[in-house]
Amino acid sequence: MARYYDVHPVDPQPRSINQAVDILRDGGLIAYPTDSCFALGAMLGNADAKDRIMRIRQLDDKHHFTLMCHDFAQLGQFVIIDNKVFRALKAATPGQYTFILPATSEVPRRFMHAKKKTVGVRIPSHPVVHSLLSALGEPLLTSTLLLPGEDEPMVDGWSIKDRLDHEVDAVIDSGECGTEPTTVVDFASGYPEIVRVGAGDPTPFE
Repeated sequence: MARYYDVHPVDPQPRSINQAVDILRDGGLIAYPTDSCFALGAMLGNADAKDRIMRIRQLDDKHHFTLMCHDFAQLGQFVIIDNKVFRALKAATPGQYTFILPATSEVPRRFMHAKKKTVGVRIPSHPVVHSLLSALGEPLLTSTLLLPGEDEPMVDGWSIKDRLDHEVDAVIDSGECGTEPTTVVDFASGYPEIVRVGAGDPTPFE
C-alpha cells in the first residue's frame, strides 16, 4: 500500500517531505503535485521506476521523460543549452513549461529519447516540488500522471491513492494543484517547436 502524505501547499512539513525523499532513495515511485497537475516521480538512476511509469501509463519508447529541476544550475548539468535558448527558457521559468533539449552524458541513455538522445526538463513554481527537490538534491525523473484512456490528468490525491495504491509507493497531497499538463516546447533543433499546448502560454514560442 502507498504511503499518504497530506502536506501544506505553501509551507510543506519537512518531516513528510523527508520521508518521501527516503522512499525515493530506497527506489520508490511517488505521485506528487506540481503547478500543472499531478506527476509520477522517481530518482534519475532508478531503471525499475522508469519501467513502472511506462507500465502505469502504457507508454512506448517514443515518450519523452522529464527531469524536474530545482533551478537553472541543476538543469544545466543535464541538457545542452546555448545562450539564445537559455534566454528564452529563463524568461519563461519557473512555470508551466517542459522543454525538450539534447541530453548531456549526465543523463543515463535509458532515460533519453531512444532515437533523438533528448530529454525533457522543467523548473516548476510549486512550493511542495521545490521542497522535495531541495531535500533530494537532484532532479526527479518525472511523467505526467495521465492514465491510459483518460483525457485529463489525475488531480485528486485521495483518488490517486485509491486507484494506484499498489502501483506507487507514496502519494503527496497538498490540495488543489494545476489541472492541465505543461506546454511542451522542443528546442532540440535550436529553435522552438510547440509540441503540446497546455497550461503555459505558448505565445512567447510561436
